[in-house]
Amino acid sequence: MDWNPPTLWWLAAGALVAAELATGTFYLLMLALGCAAGALAAHAGAGATAQVAAGALLGGGATALWHLPRARAPRAAPAESNADVNLDIGQTVQVPAWAADGTARVHYRGADWSARPARPGPAQPGPHVIVAIHGSELQLAPAPTP
Repeated sequence: MDWNPPTLWWLAAGALVAAELATGTFYLLMLALGCAAGALAAHAGAGATAQVAAGALLGGGATALWHLPRARAPRAAPAESNADVNLDIGQTVQVPAWAADGTARVHYRGADWSARPARPGPAQPGPHVIVAIHGSELQLAPAPTP
C-alpha cells in the first residue's frame, strides 16, 4: 500500500470523523474539513507547507466560525431556575406566614413544601412566584401585583 500524503490526510480526516461520532464534539468535524483541504491540496500537487497551511486555514477558520455564534449566545440559566428545565418555575403559590428563621411552609401540587425568599430582607405573606428550586426547597419572590 502506498502511504502518500493524500492518503495520510484522508486517514486523519476519517479518524477525526470517527472521534466526533464517539464524542459528539462538532468541532472535530471542522478539523476533519481542514484535513480534507490538506488532502485536496496534496492531490493538486502542493508541497507539504501548502498542504498544512490549507488544512490549518480551513480547519481553524471553520472552527472559529462555528464557535463565534455560540460564544455570543446568551448563557442559559442554571437548571434550578430555568423554566425550560423545570416547569414549576414561574408558578404561583400562597404563603400563609413566614417563620422567624425566614422559611415558610406552602402547599403546592398536593404537598407541603419548605420555602425561602429568593432575596434577602423581610418577606410578607401572600402570593409568591417560584423562581428556583433547590432540592426540595422552593425559592420564592413576591408575585407582581396586577
